[in-house]
Amino acid sequence: MSFRIDRINGKDLVVFLVSGKLTGEHVDTLRNVLRQESRALAIDLKNVSVVDRDAVQLLALAEHSGTELRNPPKYVREWINRERAVPGEN
Repeated sequence: MSFRIDRINGKDLVVFLVSGKLTGEHVDTLRNVLRQESRALAIDLKNVSVVDRDAVQLLALAEHSGTELRNPPKYVREWINRERAVPGEN
């Protein structure tokens, strides 16, 4: 599997289940999907196998904007935290 987004409607929340490789070539797709929603959002990363820096930057920005990140792999969470800690890089 290369990349996939499944939309799951919850009562008060839309959850996007992302699967496969989330890399730069997919960042615009995910960004556009997120922009189309007006409800509270969550991104579930439990089925993500690979991310790159472009994806991490989008995830950090989305989380900063109020999107919940669910089940990120440990290395992704650590990378997001490092991205936020670097002044002027976001």
